[in-house]
Amino acid sequence: MVDHRAIFAAIPAEVLGLCQRLREKGKRGWLVGGSVRDVMLGRPAKDWDIATDARPEEVMTYFRKVIPTGLKHGTVTVVLNGAPYEVTTLRGEGAYVDGRRPTEVRFLDDITEDLARRDFTINAIAVDPLDERLIDPFGGEADLRARLLRAVGEPAKRFAEDGLRILRGARFAAVLECTIEPKTLAAMSEEGALATYVKVSAERIHDEWMKALKARVPSVAFELMRTTGMLASTCPELIEGVGCEQNRWHAYDVWGHTMAVLDACDENVLLRLAALLHDVGKPRSRELSDKTKDYTFYHHEAIGAKMTEAILRRFRAPNDARERVVELVRHHLICYSPEWTDAAVRRWLRRVTPPLTEDLLALGRADARGKGKPAEDDIVRLGELRDRVATVLAEGTAISARDLAVDGRTLMDELGLAPTRRLGDILKALVEFVTDDPAANTRPRLLEEARRLADETSS
Repeated sequence: MVDHRAIFAAIPAEVLGLCQRLREKGKRGWLVGGSVRDVMLGRPAKDWDIATDARPEEVMTYFRKVIPTGLKHGTVTVVLNGAPYEVTTLRGEGAYVDGRRPTEVRFLDDITEDLARRDFTINAIAVDPLDERLIDPFGGEADLRARLLRAVGEPAKRFAEDGLRILRGARFAAVLECTIEPKTLAAMSEEGALATYVKVSAERIHDEWMKALKARVPSVAFELMRTTGMLASTCPELIEGVGCEQNRWHAYDVWGHTMAVLDACDENVLLRLAALLHDVGKPRSRELSDKTKDYTFYHHEAIGAKMTEAILRRFRAPNDARERVVELVRHHLICYSPEWTDAAVRRWLRRVTPPLTEDLLALGRADARGKGKPAEDDIVRLGELRDRVATVLAEGTAISARDLAVDGRTLMDELGLAPTRRLGDILKALVEFVTDDPAANTRPRLLEEARRLADETSS
């Protein structure tokens, strides 16, 4: 926590100037929301949001460049020196009939009334930057000091208004490392809260997940999602891992292992998302072996990749992020041993592709640590694989057809081949040829092998 003088010292000159301009027009400006909370926690503010008693139409006349980003809800964006600042008129809200948005918005003149509609006390603090005064009607500063997450007013009412608030509560508990006040926590799993939560859009849920994955200990958020019932309604596939016992190599069930792997991952949100989903296919692949009297999970990585694809499509994740996470899940099972030949290393690298290797190895290390059993041998083996991969890449080994000393056009010109599937098959075979013998990646050797393959397929 920082003292109040440090809070006012952190306010950018543009923000002070904006509030001064409002004051010159006989209006007021207060800083509200996450920027106030973060600065009070000693963290850098990401965005500075301003609340004002000026109506949006008035604000648009006060500044040279203003974007009407949400006039219906009283919000405009003022651009100063290229930086955008959201300015929102103080407002009260009517009833929430759909669990997502109020039926009406009415503009106010009282900052306290505006703060009363917010979700948690730590987000219901305002700062008057010109008078250097904090407005804290709900004890948000004390809750920040205690690292306590408490709903503004009656928790059940707050959560029934907007279903996203319970998910934000789980995210704040993890990211801000807060304990949730008992009454607030109890209300997060009540029927009214969950009934409105299921109406929240997939995009908003995905956005909250990605923010939660940035926490120092992200499992805090996902455990809360599980225990409150949120996860069962939005991602029941993950719930299948709860109580799903594993084999002798694991100390935890699938869910417990998943949470341990998630926390052991590097602070990379896509890697952590892959960690969250990497074993989602285990419950559906589990079988009891007659021979070992222990559980097996054959092909769980392939099953999990298909499930991950469906989950991330459901959450409308961006295509490039979805594709990367699916591939990390598909290839996360690394069965490396020192007995692998150099050709085997090259085949593994060719299968997973070089851009994925660093994240795969990082996921492998987290997976090993998340078993709850001694993991040093696994970590050493993964380090050895990483070194061997680095050597292969440094040698310029052909990993795909693009790395060959000949291309499709060369084969068509030299061998008279047509641009058909047969040409593609020959190129694939040439990649396999140089995987076994990297020295063979020369134009004469590849043309010789291509002629042999072409004669073989034509006979």
